[in-house]
Amino acid sequence: MKTEGMSEAEINAKHAEKMRRKKEARDKIIATKTIEKGLLIVHTGKGKGKSTAAFGLVFRALGNGMKVAIVQFVKGKWQTGERAALDRFGDQVTIATMGEGFTWETQDRARDIEAAKAAWEKAKAFIADDEHQMVVLDELNIVLRYDYLDVDDVVATLNARQPMKHVVVTGRNAKEALIEAADLVTEMEQVKHPFRAGVKAQKGIEF
Repeated sequence: MKTEGMSEAEINAKHAEKMRRKKEARDKIIATKTIEKGLLIVHTGKGKGKSTAAFGLVFRALGNGMKVAIVQFVKGKWQTGERAALDRFGDQVTIATMGEGFTWETQDRARDIEAAKAAWEKAKAFIADDEHQMVVLDELNIVLRYDYLDVDDVVATLNARQPMKHVVVTGRNAKEALIEAADLVTEMEQVKHPFRAGVKAQKGIEF
């Protein structure tokens, strides 16, 4: 927008007209979006913030009076701030902490597979029920990456969910089949991380 030689009032008027045209065009686009459905959302990538973004959706859903179920496939032993906060919502949110830590911590592949299978059974129950409008499968991508679960079974179950149920999947290295099935995929890209500078995990940031 060229403003050279224009008064402040003229600049403001020109800006208002530009924004009016932009809003008009935007409103026309929005009017064409008429489908309402439960979304399959995947947060993946090497950057920080995948689970954090998922819990942001959880709090948004809770604020709208929805009931949410969360299955943690890996971080079950971690005492996190979000878990403490969600405890205050009572029966509006259900958290199943099924994992026993990352595989390099447990160092027991057979136990990890059993934990993943148990978590998936719990997840399937939440996905199939009529109670929860949103289900978060935190770090599901991790166990899929190690082939602890059959990705085809997972995708088939997610595709067969109830029409209005939202499912959010987190974890790096999302399988291509899951990405293909998803409605919304966000890849977190790491630009800079304090861990590389020797900074340990911080309360309120990492947990």
